[in-house]
Amino acid sequence: MTRARDLAGYGALPPAMRWPGNAGLALNFVLNVEEGAEYSIGDGDGRSETALTEVRAPRVPEGKRDFAAESMYEYGSRVGFWRLHRLFTSRGVPLTVFASALALERCPNIAAAIAETDWDICAHGLRWIEHYNLDPATERHHIARAYDSIKKTTGRAPEGWYCRYSASEATRGLVAAHGGYLYDSDAYNDDLPYWVREGSGAHLVLPYTMTNNDAKFLGGDVMIASHFAAFLIDAFDVLLAESATMPRMMSVGLHPRIIGQPGRILGLIQFLDHVAAKQGVWICGRSQIARHWLATVPAASVLEGGL
Repeated sequence: MTRARDLAGYGALPPAMRWPGNAGLALNFVLNVEEGAEYSIGDGDGRSETALTEVRAPRVPEGKRDFAAESMYEYGSRVGFWRLHRLFTSRGVPLTVFASALALERCPNIAAAIAETDWDICAHGLRWIEHYNLDPATERHHIARAYDSIKKTTGRAPEGWYCRYSASEATRGLVAAHGGYLYDSDAYNDDLPYWVREGSGAHLVLPYTMTNNDAKFLGGDVMIASHFAAFLIDAFDVLLAESATMPRMMSVGLHPRIIGQPGRILGLIQFLDHVAAKQGVWICGRSQIARHWLATVPAASVLEGGL
């Protein structure tokens, strides 16, 4: 169960293809729904979640419930999700939900709201925990259980898979072996999808981003909404210019408890306004990207020696 590195990628010769409508740039917004699936004392983890909260360092000793951290997560499901839901549905802008299955089980109103949209869904684990700490048997169970759970809570199956931060050595093979997932996003190494060999067949990877991600607010990289907007606009404009001669893909990572705060969401609104005034961009879900790639850049055309 090893995963070889590929430092070359497409290099100077990316595939010659276009997105639907002859667009050069595919833009995908990702909403990470994790609240309720994070580490907690109540779930037997022995600690409260400390990552991606409004404080840099935990203040409550490990082993005790951090009610402050818990309530910061609750803001995402109580308020932030609904602010983002109104924004995207009112504008008719598609997005992909990276859904932790337990979060949807514990927030049936959010699961129902997602079910009423045409947003596509990517499984973000059974819980929001690190898969690189799981043994293969447990990980296989989580991958299958997440698929079944999300299908039950939303009425449709997730088409992609994405771990918390990093996969294990076994993850990609287990996802491919499951058979229900069209792609995984456990990579950050390209501006385009790509095929890899996995087992006896091919597997599609749609890289995600830690760069165009609202986690930058909590890391201190950006502090105010206009700075986040400017960063996204700069990335978008560069990719759009490049896409005149080569295909490009841009992901934007969002979290209800982060960008859903009123002092931050204006940056996202400013970016959406900027994008709306541009031509040559296809705003879409990740499953749409995967299916278009499957149709226009088949695995056998890029994997040496065919399949």
